[in-house]
Amino acid sequence: MNQIFISIGSNLDREHNISSGVAALRQAFSDLDLSAVYESEPIGCKGNWFYNLVASAYTNWSLLEVIECLSKIECEHGRMPSNEKRFAPCSLDLDLLLFGDLVCESPIVLPREEITYNAFVLLPLSELVPDRRHPIELERYQDLWSAFDKRSQSLTKIEFDWPESGS
Repeated sequence: MNQIFISIGSNLDREHNISSGVAALRQAFSDLDLSAVYESEPIGCKGNWFYNLVASAYTNWSLLEVIECLSKIECEHGRMPSNEKRFAPCSLDLDLLLFGDLVCESPIVLPREEITYNAFVLLPLSELVPDRRHPIELERYQDLWSAFDKRSQSLTKIEFDWPESGS
């Protein structure tokens, strides 16, 4: 069984899409655990601020099955990857950050490169698994976060109003 980590983000109807996306992930994967939710400025684009968090889960699925599942959930939330430009506003963005300790270039790059340079990924990941080591950097996530230039990106922890069955 592999432990996976998924970055979750939305800057369109944020509360609804984050809640609904997490509910869909709970149906797909076992033992879903969530970081706090953060509001972050859009990086690389103009638009609404994002809500972001990271989820961990366990699965016996293959890497391709996980990727297909995440894409299906995004599409069910109105995201059509073929029609959207990178860094465009999005209803739900689910990025696989880690699949166990797998390091690969295809079919996607793992570990996801943004782990080390986006605060909205690194901070929530360091909350969930502070002592886990990045498969390439070999540094603990809490140490990577401690060394991160926190002035470089605006990030604010928010109180998220989860539905009854949400978190």
